[in-house]
Amino acid sequence: MKNTASTSRKAFFVAGATLAAASILPRGAFAAAPLPLQDQKADADMQRVIAALAAFNAPAFFSTTPRIARELPSFADAYQAVLAMDGKPGVEAVATTMHKIIEGPGGPILLRIHTPAGTGPMPVTMYYHGGGFVFANLDTYDATPRAIANAAGTITVSVAYRQAPEHPFPAAPDDAFAAYRWVLANAAAIGGDSKRVALLGESAGGNLAAGVAIAARDRGIPLPVHQVLVYPVTTYSETPPPSYVENALTLPLSTPGLAWFGKYYLSKPGDALKPLASVIRASAKGLPPTTILNADLDPLRDDGAAYEAHLRSAGVTVNRKVYMGVTHEFFGMSGVVAKSRVAIADAAAALKRSFGTA
Repeated sequence: MKNTASTSRKAFFVAGATLAAASILPRGAFAAAPLPLQDQKADADMQRVIAALAAFNAPAFFSTTPRIARELPSFADAYQAVLAMDGKPGVEAVATTMHKIIEGPGGPILLRIHTPAGTGPMPVTMYYHGGGFVFANLDTYDATPRAIANAAGTITVSVAYRQAPEHPFPAAPDDAFAAYRWVLANAAAIGGDSKRVALLGESAGGNLAAGVAIAARDRGIPLPVHQVLVYPVTTYSETPPPSYVENALTLPLSTPGLAWFGKYYLSKPGDALKPLASVIRASAKGLPPTTILNADLDPLRDDGAAYEAHLRSAGVTVNRKVYMGVTHEFFGMSGVVAKSRVAIADAAAALKRSFGTA
């Protein structure tokens, strides 16, 4: 069944890519055309950002190569455009920001460390950004760790892990885990408490955060006190769930986009079946308490539901919430999208409970 499901998923993605190419790419000026159907269901805040993204009139990233895709306008650019339109600052201030370079399994890894106001030792949250393991970087996803640092009173450590196709699976999970081990050993040096370390990841980063918790358990090192998984990728090997069909053409993430990411990230036959790629294939027994946050208008919505069921079946404490009227990437848009502010507060509350600071 597993290999058959993987094959059926591939066929589904090919069909989705063909549909998207016919439906999206030939449009002229995005700004003058209706948004994709599901995006039209987004709330007014979310539509402002999606419209700004569409106004760049850029080709779909999945229609080109990783090198070109890395240069295309991103959801973060659209968010910044709306902030500027509203006369709001583009960056949420934190007390201090510093960078460290640590040794990783494939070479140096850059960490960006945001510290909120207050006195230490503070709890620490590892942050893993999205981008499908192929593009985006610490700057693209800087809004989330800044917001979480302030809202949860936690040092946030963002990890610049290696990306595909130059560094395919398992380079990213290897770097993610190496950074976690470094923080456990060096938390005091950055003003943190090594006994209160949590994980937070968005999209591909949610997959990495889940993988770090699995690896920590399997290798017998201290578990994170909590993991917050924001619209995580949880499988590359199962039959596509309904949300992949329902939100096939939704901006900023579409089903063909997921196929494009997988093509570059999983370079070897059978990688999709490995538990650090499809984390739902790993045993969930003994994993830490988990918060899963999903967007309604997102192909990955049902990945979150499946992982919630997987964790519950193993007795893991898990809380999942779906935010209606928003799309993928809404989480880091608290300056514009009201649902983002609610989600940031929800994530911060879960973290503070795990840190004993609620």
